Amino acid sequence: MTKILIAVDGSARAPGVFRAAANLARAMNAHAVLYRALEASPDFTPPGAAGIDPLPAYLEAKARAQLTSLAATAPDVHCELRIEESLQPWRAILAAADAVRADMIVIGSHGYHGWDRILGTTAGKVANLSHRSVFVVHERLPEGTSGTAPQ
Repeated sequence: MTKILIAVDGSARAPGVFRAAANLARAMNAHAVLYRALEASPDFTPPGAAGIDPLPAYLEAKARAQLTSLAATAPDVHCELRIEESLQPWRAILAAADAVRADMIVIGSHGYHGWDRILGTTAGKVANLSHRSVFVVHERLPEGTSGTAPQ
């Protein structure tokens, strides 16, 4: 394996996903592409309709700061940053993996809650529809507990 796409979101679980992926990249001496799909909401006014919308630039700057901060925690792992806007993050992750010719995708599991049981999670869709290996990082349970993670 020479290239790993690390797909993170803005959640508190992102650092754990990145740590696991950085350990894989080190072990395989692989190049990492740290990826963030920004969910574009169709509820916002499209750019140009009412002037320049500052929201997309703000969200991208915030995502870039997060990815830069994550990459700084593993200075020995070569990380390329990639941010894209998407209505469907799972599709964007698969397309990005194709575009960078990733050998593996690393993504965090967020578990199934409510509608996710019917519609599926981003991680589930990526794992089920990818043509490459997918490593799903699960949240660790606190020491001394058993069963499923709290929802």
